[in-house]
Amino acid sequence: MSSNARIEQIKTFLNETPEDAFLLYALATEHVSLGNDDEALLLYLNLVAKQPDYFATYYHLGKLYERISEDDEAEKIYQQGLAVTKRLGQRHAYGELRGAYEELTF
Repeated sequence: MSSNARIEQIKTFLNETPEDAFLLYALATEHVSLGNDDEALLLYLNLVAKQPDYFATYYHLGKLYERISEDDEAEKIYQQGLAVTKRLGQRHAYGELRGAYEELTF
């Protein structure tokens, strides 16, 4: 299945459950794979604003910011994600975010 077909399928599912964090995350990730950075950025930012405990978003949003040369924004989002994953006790996700943050800042 192509990325465009997956996008359409995800949008169909979102019609039934428009606030589903996983589906919104999956849609953003598909847009990243197609190079639709603006659309992906909007989706990731919406997730962070409306569902801040969906911790998977922070790593991918940070990486997207790095790709579009917004390193200051990437640093901020990694820090925000580190706080969320620490509060939630998500050690694996915390470690991934910590690695991305250190790679960016050191």
